[in-house]
Amino acid sequence: MPSNSLSRSTQLAAVAALLALPLSLAAQQQDHVQANLFLSNLKPTAPARLTDDLPQAPSAIPPSDTGRTPGGTAIPRATDGPLALSLDDAIAFGMKGNYQLSALRTEDRQVRGSILTAENALLPSLTASARTATQEINLAAMGFKPALLSSFGLGAISTIVKVDTTAAQINLDQTIFNVPAYYLYRAAQKAADATSLGVLNGRGSVTLSIGTAYLKALADTAQIEDAKALLKADEVAFNQATLSHDAGVSPNIDVLRTRVQFQQQQQALIQAENTFAKDKISLNRLMGLPAGQELTLTDTVPYADLAQLPLADALTLAYTRRKDLLMLQAEVEATVRERKAARAEHLPTVAFGGYYGVLGETRGLYHGVFNAQGTLKIPIFKEAQYKGEREVASAQLTSLQQQIQSLRVTIEQQIRSSMLDVDSTSQQVKVAQSNVALATEELDEVTQRFKAGVDDSLPVVRAQATLANAQNRLISTTFQNNQAKLNLARNTGVVETQYRQYLNR
Repeated sequence: MPSNSLSRSTQLAAVAALLALPLSLAAQQQDHVQANLFLSNLKPTAPARLTDDLPQAPSAIPPSDTGRTPGGTAIPRATDGPLALSLDDAIAFGMKGNYQLSALRTEDRQVRGSILTAENALLPSLTASARTATQEINLAAMGFKPALLSSFGLGAISTIVKVDTTAAQINLDQTIFNVPAYYLYRAAQKAADATSLGVLNGRGSVTLSIGTAYLKALADTAQIEDAKALLKADEVAFNQATLSHDAGVSPNIDVLRTRVQFQQQQQALIQAENTFAKDKISLNRLMGLPAGQELTLTDTVPYADLAQLPLADALTLAYTRRKDLLMLQAEVEATVRERKAARAEHLPTVAFGGYYGVLGETRGLYHGVFNAQGTLKIPIFKEAQYKGEREVASAQLTSLQQQIQSLRVTIEQQIRSSMLDVDSTSQQVKVAQSNVALATEELDEVTQRFKAGVDDSLPVVRAQATLANAQNRLISTTFQNNQAKLNLARNTGVVETQYRQYLNR
């Protein structure tokens, strides 16, 4: 009689494999620089003869051709023109095309498919079969001698018989009582819940990664705009020094100083454009778009003070929303059920099976046949195996409980650190804003003195360098502040749903 039940050790191994599947997280953090500030105070006019020779950043990679992988997966093609992209759009693209998130979804599907294996041990198995056969039997070889057959008055009967038979039947197998199989099925269900939480955890990681990359690209655009504004200011100073030297009212050292400063700013602009091009490639990669896809960022740099939750409220929120913590708790519940299955292995199992069909000669008379039987299996002595499986389940449960305790401590540490980062970077932004204003005022004053012939070019060069440092620091601290806000949202478990509120959008 066919059976659809797996052995208990095989079922335990299957569920253990489900629980051991890696629930990988998407990469959570990247070091970037962020902000978007435009200098409206520096608007000098100057001849364009120096900027005409300024090298340009490399052009974007040409759009890729449409294609498919050997497995048939479509390869995205870059659009002919730039793609207008907001932060919300970037995250939406990532939710569809990010490779790590797609891998987590595939893993979740695999686990849910594996649940059917454990479920099959509890469900009835109904199959239909049919067969036809031709066989030739030697009756003499089976002990039927011709003399014996004649003694029954059967006359002369050949001992070689040819038989054609046909049969059709329906088979039924049903487990009636199997406690370990039931608990293994429940454990597999919880294992599937854990992988679903792993997918949600991956969504949070993708949101953090793409949000950070988008803010980094915005910071790059701010760096480019600042570099261009400073380049114009440096060009004005250089032209002024050249005119003064030609008029005989200033030494050649002023021309050399201002030219060096101008060329250094050219280098800074080239570097900023190159960094922006590379960061767009990284952003495309996170979104699942072609590397050569041109982007036009439509959002501006967000900045505002964040009204933070009290620490106790933030911890309470994290303990109920952090998917990695919920995932471990689901694994604990699955392991508890697996251990119950191991403890119930000494119990008997009851099953029912049978079939009904017809059997007869292929070209003759058919007759109904059936079979019905109940099966009772009582384990007598497998104590070493059962004890080993119980020990494994108990050890896994202890390990998971320890991981939960460690993660709760880690969550508190992460939230405290993120709150400190948000506070400190917010204060740094305010100081950096003040420094930019002061440096701009200083540059304006020394430039006026230089134009009036009161001073040479050295104070101008120094003031320009000071302003450039102040602007870079403001861009950097603004990005760090927004990044700290995203990290705080991530550490409290709400980044995928509340990133807009944390960025004050």
